[in-house]
Amino acid sequence: MTQAKPSLYTSLSPALLHLYDLNNTVVVIIDVLRATSTIATALFNGARSVIPVDSVARCIELGRNIDSITAGERDGQIAEGLQYGNSPFEYPESFIKGKTLVLTTTNGTKLLHMALERGAGEVITGSFPNLSSVCNYLVKSNKNVILGCAAWKDKVNLEDTIFAGAVIERVQEHFSINCDSSKLAATLYNAAKDDLYGFMQAKNASHYQRLAGFGLEKDIRYCLTPDGADVLPFYKDGKLTIHSW
Repeated sequence: MTQAKPSLYTSLSPALLHLYDLNNTVVVIIDVLRATSTIATALFNGARSVIPVDSVARCIELGRNIDSITAGERDGQIAEGLQYGNSPFEYPESFIKGKTLVLTTTNGTKLLHMALERGAGEVITGSFPNLSSVCNYLVKSNKNVILGCAAWKDKVNLEDTIFAGAVIERVQEHFSINCDSSKLAATLYNAAKDDLYGFMQAKNASHYQRLAGFGLEKDIRYCLTPDGADVLPFYKDGKLTIHSW
């Protein structure tokens, strides 16, 4: 008798997360521009850990209590009271290696804490820079999966949906996918995959506009490029570290 495949669903917005059962499920937190891209990059470049927090006040408080770098953004710019922002280019190996990064962002770290509060079995973070590690882990784990898009202030966005589609394209044979959100994401990815940056630009994506308005086109290109920081950030005991296979 063939063993049933685990299920895979896509939550296109934090406002939809309550519709899904997170127990005994791997939840992939997706915030392509830029939280989960920056988390993967910092860990790839040698950060000891990344502590995701859901408020600027908590970030500042932790920074006072532990030896760490406090960083984050609100509305795409460095949040007041923090040292650094949410650009992956702020965390080269020469700066971040061996250090702890405490990070708060508008959407991604908020969604991570929502998933924890709703009883997620496991939490990992995903972005194009660590696409392969995410897909490999999901297949090897053989557990139910929720692809959780951080979106933008609960409004669905293109880049997180496209990343969910990229994951689905690679892992779909290993999962039972009876989910229109997942099919929508896969369709969008297939329309965009030949030139992700060009697609975002041509469609005048809201987050593309927002970051390009701050002169951050380099960040956008990096965050849409697969496997530049191919590690698996895994949440345990209040922090994200690289999962050892």
